[in-house]
Amino acid sequence: MSIKIALLVDQSGVIPYRIQDGEIEVMLITSSASKRWVIPKGLIEPDMTPQDSAAKEAWEEAGLLGKVFPDLLGTYEYQKSGYTCQVEVFLLQVQTVLENWPEASKRKRQWVSIPKAIKRVNELELKLILADLPNRFW
Repeated sequence: MSIKIALLVDQSGVIPYRIQDGEIEVMLITSSASKRWVIPKGLIEPDMTPQDSAAKEAWEEAGLLGKVFPDLLGTYEYQKSGYTCQVEVFLLQVQTVLENWPEASKRKRQWVSIPKAIKRVNELELKLILADLPNRFW
């Protein structure tokens, strides 16, 4: 009999948004390895809150600066390198889009409508979080 231990890795991430012509747009980025469309996310730094850590990821991975709201939008899980990653998702109001950022050579980024973002991401729970976004605004 073998016992399998599932490792759960805690991460935090943001859904970066802006209002353009009265419509909510979110920024998606490509993952560094598989080039799937994802949100900026990463391990929660030991000395940071999940929100601050997610803001740091938005800067490193997407070149975005702004205000992270304290309320948790939801969580989703995905598999990476044999681990299950659980991501706490927050909302980032983008104030600055940098031309140069640490991972600019590794990733693409694109502003898209919420319906387009829902089609592009793979994780069901993330699709549901995105679908609920308009309810957070009006």
